[in-house]
Amino acid sequence: MQATAEHATAKIAVWWDMKDCPIPEGYDPALVRQSIEGAFKEKGYSGPVSVTAYGDQTQTSGHILQGLLSTGVSVVHTRPESTNYHMHRDMVEWRGQNPPPATMMIISDKVPGVFDWDLLRLQQRTLYNLFLAYSVKPLCGTLLCTSEEWCWRYLLFSSLSRRREVVQCAKLYCYSCDFDCQSLKKFQKHLSTYKHAREEHVNPTHDEVVCVTESWGRNYKATPEFATAKIQVWWDMSTCPIPEGYDAPLVRPSMEAAFKELGYSGPVSITAYDDHNHTPLQTLQALSSTGVLVVHVIPDFKDLSSDLHAWHYANPPQTAAIMMVISDHVDWNSHGLVRLLQENNYNLFLAYSFRPSKMSFLLTSAEWLWESLLAGSEKRALRSESESGGAPTSRRIDFLRFITPNFSSTCELE
Repeated sequence: MQATAEHATAKIAVWWDMKDCPIPEGYDPALVRQSIEGAFKEKGYSGPVSVTAYGDQTQTSGHILQGLLSTGVSVVHTRPESTNYHMHRDMVEWRGQNPPPATMMIISDKVPGVFDWDLLRLQQRTLYNLFLAYSVKPLCGTLLCTSEEWCWRYLLFSSLSRRREVVQCAKLYCYSCDFDCQSLKKFQKHLSTYKHAREEHVNPTHDEVVCVTESWGRNYKATPEFATAKIQVWWDMSTCPIPEGYDAPLVRPSMEAAFKELGYSGPVSITAYDDHNHTPLQTLQALSSTGVLVVHVIPDFKDLSSDLHAWHYANPPQTAAIMMVISDHVDWNSHGLVRLLQENNYNLFLAYSFRPSKMSFLLTSAEWLWESLLAGSEKRALRSESESGGAPTSRRIDFLRFITPNFSSTCELE
């Protein structure tokens, strides 16, 4: 993918796992940086490039270290089991100092299964470009949105040009000892000392990536951009039914009250899916009277992809909008949802009847337990509806849409 105008001259940071993607035998290490830069320039990127190489540098020859250092590649010594941890920590620190537009590149075979979860959530909030390189193409793809992916050897051998001038700004780091310098001789001497060996033995080993996006808040207040944005709700009534004894006309105002508590006051559209052969007529009438579009689907048919795409086409990519899914099976539609969040200016709300056993890679702005959402806002919802004088006439009222594999129609409830 060619660079956009805003990314063409933006900063580029490269994090390189030297164990996964080593320098091929006989390859001049001084050419690594220019090969990476050449690949970027072919795609229209000419911004400043920083490259950091990670590995057990006690196993790296002085010739390779000198070649990297002389061309501005910073070199980090880590214990092999801690490489992923330190790479990811440095990525997080860099992101904190370099907001988008900017470009990230990861050279590693560990993106699937190690880095992808956190990166996937990051892509749903920020607009960094992402490039990948690996020694072997992963058997299983990821949902990451990438600008380009390369095989490591192809990248090194396909973008060669004349040798660049020597760069003197790179550093050598030992993360085991919190030591850094710019002298290769001093660095190698440090790695051979008793003090270094003791620190590696005594200090704890960090062998797991800390996913910082796990701590990103839910149910935070609306930003000005999203405060009045459209809200589209897709509600799976089979997994999140109306609680027994709950007044169906309160469903919509209860949702709207929950949104308003967080500062969202935009127009709300709700579509309720279920096998409505078993839904009482009075419930259907009560829902439709408050502007809820009721959709009949065959049992176990919970794929919302067609409705997701239809809604997306009606909401331009750069227009702030909010999607909400009420279901215990949001994972059935997670691939489509994450792609919309990566490529568009959308927020996502979720509600479910029970909390999932593990955190989803979907990045949400708000989440609720279904019955808590209804019960917690019931009084406020009643007051809100009374003050507003009922449902606005712009809402879709008294219609029921039927969907089966071969039949779709709309009829008026009587």
